[in-house]
Amino acid sequence: MTDLRAIREHMEVVGADGVHVGTVDRVAGGRIKLTRKDSGSHRDHHNYIAGAFVSAVEGRRVRLSANGDAALLEEEQDGEPLADDRP
Repeated sequence: MTDLRAIREHMEVVGADGVHVGTVDRVAGGRIKLTRKDSGSHRDHHNYIAGAFVSAVEGRRVRLSANGDAALLEEEQDGEPLADDRP
């Protein structure tokens, strides 16, 4: 796993497939917290990405070891998954 201390605010996060996943808000508890503008279907929650998905930090970009659609997690700050209220 890459050293998460190299990750800085406003870095772009991209999947192994090169797809934009989000923008770093900060690193907290071994996870990357993304900015709210990259919050997916739950605009009132931040998205988090497990630090284990980080394969490299390249300049101002964080590259993940998984494709973007597989790495993004929408969850509460305490780590519990969000309930999806959509039908």
